[in-house]
Amino acid sequence: MFLTITTTGTPERPATDLGFLLHKHPDNAQTFSTSYGIAHVFYPEADAGRCTAALLLEVDAVALVRRGKGKGRGGAPDAALAQYVNDRPYAASSLLAVAIGNVFSSAMRGVCRARPEAPEQPRPLRIEVPALPARGGPDLVRHLFEPLGWTVTAEPVALDTAFPEWGDSRYVGLVLESEALTLAEALRHLYVLLPVLDDAKHYWVSAEEVDKLLRAGEGWLPGHPEQKLITTRYLSRRWSLTRQAMERLELVRLAETDDSEVEEIDNAVEEETEAEERPAPLAVQRREAIIEALRRAGAARVLDLGCGQGQLVQALLKDPSYTEIVGVDVSVRALTIAARRLKLDRMGERQASRVKLFQGSLAYTDQRLKGYDAAVLSEVIEHLDLPRLPALEYAVFGAARPRTVLVTTPNVEYNVRWETLPAGHVRHGDHRFEWTREEFRAWAARVAELHGYHVEFIPVGPDDPEVGPPTQMAVFEMSTADTSTADVGATTPAAKEAKAA
Repeated sequence: MFLTITTTGTPERPATDLGFLLHKHPDNAQTFSTSYGIAHVFYPEADAGRCTAALLLEVDAVALVRRGKGKGRGGAPDAALAQYVNDRPYAASSLLAVAIGNVFSSAMRGVCRARPEAPEQPRPLRIEVPALPARGGPDLVRHLFEPLGWTVTAEPVALDTAFPEWGDSRYVGLVLESEALTLAEALRHLYVLLPVLDDAKHYWVSAEEVDKLLRAGEGWLPGHPEQKLITTRYLSRRWSLTRQAMERLELVRLAETDDSEVEEIDNAVEEETEAEERPAPLAVQRREAIIEALRRAGAARVLDLGCGQGQLVQALLKDPSYTEIVGVDVSVRALTIAARRLKLDRMGERQASRVKLFQGSLAYTDQRLKGYDAAVLSEVIEHLDLPRLPALEYAVFGAARPRTVLVTTPNVEYNVRWETLPAGHVRHGDHRFEWTREEFRAWAARVAELHGYHVEFIPVGPDDPEVGPPTQMAVFEMSTADTSTADVGATTPAAKEAKAA
């Protein structure tokens, strides 16, 4: 992707001052590494009358895909169709905006030690971007740039010049011209508006983006007629971040109206106010729900299957009513961390007799798991490939057969409420699937019927009226007729059928 900045000059103010403002010497071609490729800065022309600086960004498509996995949009909307073949290397986007911010950072801030007075001086500027994605077309391009003092030429790029009947693409060739703006203002306009027009960022948008937007938008964004659209798109439609940015922009506008400082207006709350009480993290709510379900079941000997780093085991050890707690995990490293968390090497003999940690795979039957009151599979099943799930079902419900089994798993419907979770992504990179409430209920009902249990469902976390809770929990209780077989293995017809399958 390519961008040029051209200025003209006079003998008193030569055009080559552009080199001082950009901190890049016109006689040198310079190269800069970025996270997604190489940026080149060079000058096709440079004399006192006219000077042009060019920024060429060579995008590494492979790095874009690899770094994008599990983060943001994986590179661009088009990457969902063709990760390695898309418009990212050619069309101006957030990739180019980030390159501007990295390569011309001092120029964006208006810093020039060699010519301290130069950054504040408006100068003739002509900026050309040959290929700019414009979701909203040429009209939106004009609506965004013209209020900032630019004369805008946005020529639509045909889909194929050989077939004019196909119409125009979503790209435009952009030319911006002004004699009333400083170079720093021009760069800040581009930094914000290029990704706004593309309407897709190659990286995940966090709360830090609000500060970046307000810094780059200082002096022009608070009064822009398209402020809401700019803010919404720049923050990738994260509604909470957009609201936060809009509130801060309104404070800036009010401060400018009253000719005062923002701090003077935003003083309704003392700095040393008591922090608002925050809800407990979901992991804590999940453990509390599990412990409450175990208490109701009257369990004394408990298996934590897939115990991870031992948080639940640690919580159960605090209650003396649990006489035996066993943590099982396939990961030796996780068990080592759990042992360190529990301080097993320093634990008293009586307390140590209540807890065991051992390695095991839930895809295989294990005689050590038989005879327990309850088993917990907390955020475990979604880490298995679906074809291996029947093996876990038999190992737990058919062979081990605890009287109570608690299973928690994410509710994929709730994912739309996670502001930091990209659309279509699962909550953890190792999740093989995430189920809707209906899918989870259907699976649990089938397992319960097959192995002689009945099941009820408990929401964990805030129960949203539209999408349900963030975590769903199934509580399996062994049917009365099968209770007598719990300590002698899988002898019910259903269990035998599962084993044969």
